[in-house]
Amino acid sequence: MASLMNAGPIASDQPGYSFSNAAAAPQHAAGTRQHAFNPYTDNGGTTLGITGADFAILAGDTRSTSGYSINSRYVPKLFRIGEDSSDEQASRIVLAVVGFAADGNALKERLDAIVKMYKYQHGKPMSVKACAQRLSTILYQKRFFPYYVHAILGGLDEEGKGALYSYDPVGSYEREQCRTAGAAASLIMPFLDNQVNYKNQYIPASGKGHDLQQRPTETLPKDVVVGLVQDAFTSATERHIEVGDGLQMLVITKEGIEETFTPLKRD
Repeated sequence: MASLMNAGPIASDQPGYSFSNAAAAPQHAAGTRQHAFNPYTDNGGTTLGITGADFAILAGDTRSTSGYSINSRYVPKLFRIGEDSSDEQASRIVLAVVGFAADGNALKERLDAIVKMYKYQHGKPMSVKACAQRLSTILYQKRFFPYYVHAILGGLDEEGKGALYSYDPVGSYEREQCRTAGAAASLIMPFLDNQVNYKNQYIPASGKGHDLQQRPTETLPKDVVVGLVQDAFTSATERHIEVGDGLQMLVITKEGIEETFTPLKRD
């Protein structure tokens, strides 16, 4: 034991475990320099879409933010795609984009040009189904440097029914009856699940205890959907600072596209 306690100094090639050895390590004045490229920002806002038997409604607020600052109180997030005012059979398609406003505008311009070019080449407007597939391809082509947006595409299908397609930033999409995206999506989507998809709604007196029957889903009339959209955004502005100022709503029917604007909370 004594020989172990009186052992000589540890060889320099052996690991040291004392804090004094760590403190004696040479210190480098300049650390590793890291270069970053951050081209994206989130400009806030929220969009949503709901379809019915013969209509589709897309809506979005008009506030544009950067952190805790308001850039503008009127920046539309809904865009008409392939519209030609001189043609009664123009494409009745609406694109809603939320996220990075510059990418949203770039995506809108590219899709609009493709839809117009299709009409000039084929002599007929592009269907909303074909437009949905083309939008997915555009997003997927940019998957390594993606458009920083959540897109919702709405219109009427070949049978005249409302069609709504939601996307992730790299092009995965699905057709849905309702969808919301953006800053207040986590607040509005549970509301739509309950009021549009009838989640957790049961038929009264249809069973005993927990054996109640689920309320079957049904298409809602247009005036009811308009009220739901207004209620959803009115509620969201009370709880989220990146949503507010104005509500832009586009109602797509076989007669055309009707646009309305409703003031929202401005603080």
